[in-house]
Formats: sequence, structure tokens, C-alpha cells
Amino acid sequence: MLEASAQPAYLIVLTVAIVGRPNVGKSALFNRLAGRRIAIVHDQPGVTRDRIAAPASLPETPCELVDTGGIGEGVDESFSDAVTTEAELAMASADLILFVVDARAGLTPVDQALAKVLRKAQRPIELIINKADHSEQEDTGVEFARLGFGNGLPTSAEHGRNITALAELVDQHLAPLAEKLAEVAEITEREGLKIAVVGRPNAGKSSLINAILKDERTIVSEIAGTTRDAVDIPYSRDGESHTLIDTAGLRQRSKMDTSVEVFSAMRSERSIRRADLCLLVIDLDAGVTAMDRKIASTIQKENKPCLIVANKWDLYHPDLPKHERLAKADAHLRKELFFLHYAPFTCVSAMKNQSLGLVFKMINEIRTEAQTHITTGQLNRLLSDALAKNAPPQNKSLKKRLKILYGTPAINDRYRAIPVPEIILFVNDKRLLSDNYSQYIENQIRERYPHPGVPLNLSARSRRKPTN
Repeated sequence: MLEASAQPAYLIVLTVAIVGRPNVGKSALFNRLAGRRIAIVHDQPGVTRDRIAAPASLPETPCELVDTGGIGEGVDESFSDAVTTEAELAMASADLILFVVDARAGLTPVDQALAKVLRKAQRPIELIINKADHSEQEDTGVEFARLGFGNGLPTSAEHGRNITALAELVDQHLAPLAEKLAEVAEITEREGLKIAVVGRPNAGKSSLINAILKDERTIVSEIAGTTRDAVDIPYSRDGESHTLIDTAGLRQRSKMDTSVEVFSAMRSERSIRRADLCLLVIDLDAGVTAMDRKIASTIQKENKPCLIVANKWDLYHPDLPKHERLAKADAHLRKELFFLHYAPFTCVSAMKNQSLGLVFKMINEIRTEAQTHITTGQLNRLLSDALAKNAPPQNKSLKKRLKILYGTPAINDRYRAIPVPEIILFVNDKRLLSDNYSQYIENQIRERYPHPGVPLNLSARSRRKPTN
């Protein structure tokens, strides 16, 4: 279980990235805001070569601080190309960027180059003029105003000057966002989920919905394709108002006889896109077909949380013991739907009302697990262990080996009822990240943080080459 599980389910931890060239006092500011000494503080430029993450204690808004490696000058050559990506990393993952400069050294070309990169960020940026130990140094704000981020806040991490003002500045940015996220989460919790029930014709989608509703609201027939339209059906359960989307059965385009079927299929695909979670209904007795795989592929491409509902369980090898039937079902589904490996399954019989309670039990498990988020520190410790356990192979064509410099977690859409995480890997060359090694990394993450039913997206970004 993640460390975040002790927090309210709706809480998404906001991130504050501290960026700047070496030896401007980023680590000292990090320690001040964190309320404890974590980062190494030393006069030698470039001491912090790795990203260090910790929860902030000084700001009132819960957030994670990320202390980045120094950017630009003074870092020994072997690390220079790695640390130059810190600005891009902050832009990709932070909710607020603290751009730290040195009041004693004044404005430098590296500060200006970094500012040029940061100006592309669609993130709030605050200029922090550190080492302003005396009031006369506040005039340097005019000089740093040329960077385009205002006159900045003068601070002295070493002497604690204006640290409270810095914490209040962080709160000014993050508190409204945290409040908005909490409001959206509460609305989502109250309104429940949009659940698309998808599958090929006659897999038992309408029968499943009728059994859940205990009401003959949808037409159930042995004639394949009876449900033509995607129908939204309100459903209340445990104080939540869910929406069940009963979709038309999807068939192969070549077998669609009329324009009605074509439009029905298009509406079904749109239903998958607007759903919070998909129930993929499989006729277990008939087995997984090419059309089932096509629908599953659509769910995967749309990055949708998914639960496989293996229907007609009562007809599936009824003479075998239950554990053998389950083992057979598991082997069959995992083999035929291997690319939907993240989706758990449950066996039911909609016609005989067997095991239907497991459907919403598993939906709730998927939603609960999805609310826990791996932190930056947890992710990078895990990546370090994964690399030590199984180093990336040499790429024969490029004659290089993949190096994962660090990773950062992000949420694709923080307003989803079921958040879908993305892991951004900063690497030496993204071409070196093979599908096999990407799958290995995902497996290592899921081994500790399973997130059943939820896709996990890995994307790689090449480090920026140093400019001469």
C-alpha cells in the first residue's frame, strides 16, 4: 500500500519543483520548506545531482517538494547533459516552479538560458532571489526582472530570511488548486461513475444490466444486436448515482449490414471514450473471439480502466470443480486478451443472477486502488532497484545502452473519477527504450503498486544535448 493511502482518497499531492543553476541555494531552500535537513548543502557547485523529493511541512497546503540537480555551469561534464533536463522535468510534472537565482552572483547567462526554457512552461513560476542576506541586496530584483518573472522574492535560506513569506507564496498558488481538486473529487464521489457496458452482440450486456437493475429496462433477446443505441441508465447504489451505459454490440465493419449498425458502432466507441470505466462482457461459453479482441483493443487505446465480466459462467465446463473452471477461464482470458493484462476479471451468470455482487465489489476495489499515487521518491527508488536487478540490454543498431536518469509520476487527467497514472522517464535516448524493457518496468511498478484495472502509461523523453 502506498504511503498516500493514509490521506483522504480524493487528495492528489501537488508538486513544487525548485530549479536553478548550481550553488544558488536550492537545497537549503528545500530543507527550509521541508522543515528538516534532507538535501546535501555544500559550497561545491553541482552537489545535488539527483532529484530529491520530500513532503513540505512549512506551507499549509499539502505538497511534495522536488529539489533538482543544478543546471548548467559548474557541473562536471559527465553529468551536465543529465541535469540540463531539470527545467523540462519541472515543466512536465510540477504544479508550481520556484526559479532560484543568486543575489550575490547577480544575473548570469545560465540564468537567462534557463529562463528562456521556463518561459515555455504552462505552469506558474515564482522567481526566488536567494542569498539576499541584507536589505541592500533587494535592489538586485530590478536586475533579475529582465528574466520576465517579476522582481522576485528576496530570501536567505541560510539565515531564514523571508522563508515564511516564501511558504505563504507557495500556499497562494496551491491552496486554490487543492480546493478545486477536492471539490471536483467530492462531486465525482457524489455523482458516481459512468460505466460503459461493452461487448460483441449477444454476449449478455443487456442481461447483465437488467440483473444489476433487477428491472427489465433494456430489451433482452437471443437475436444478436437487439440493442441499437447507447442508452444511459441511472443506477443508485450505496448512496451514489452511477450511470450505466448500455451500448450496442460491436461487430466487424465488414459484417455491418446497414448504416444503422455503423452509427450504432460509432456511438459505442464514443461511449467507451466518455466512460470512467468499461465493463467488457465476454461470452465465456463461446470463448474470446476476434471481435472481443477488437473491442478490448479500443478500450486499451483509449486508456480506460476496465473490468472483464466473463458471462455465462453457468454454461462453462459445468462438470468440472470450481477451482479448475476458474483456472481454465483465467488461462483462456489471459492468453486471448494478453494486451489487456491490467484488467482483472470476474465470472458471472447474468441469466441466473450468479456472482453479480462481485462486479461492483471489484469496481470499488479498482476505484479505491486508483486513488493511491506513487510519489516521485518512491518511483525513483523503485527504478533504481529495477535497473540493479535487470540492466537494459545493449542496442545493437545504435550501439548504446539505455540509461534511465530519473522518472516522475503524473496524472493524465486529474479530474477523472478513476485517475490514470503516467510515468515520465527521462532517459539518455528514448529510442533505446524497447517494448520489452518498458513492459519490464511496468511489471516492476505493478509488483509493488498493482493498480488493478487501471492502465499505466510509460513515456520516455530524451535528455537535451548540451549546446556549445
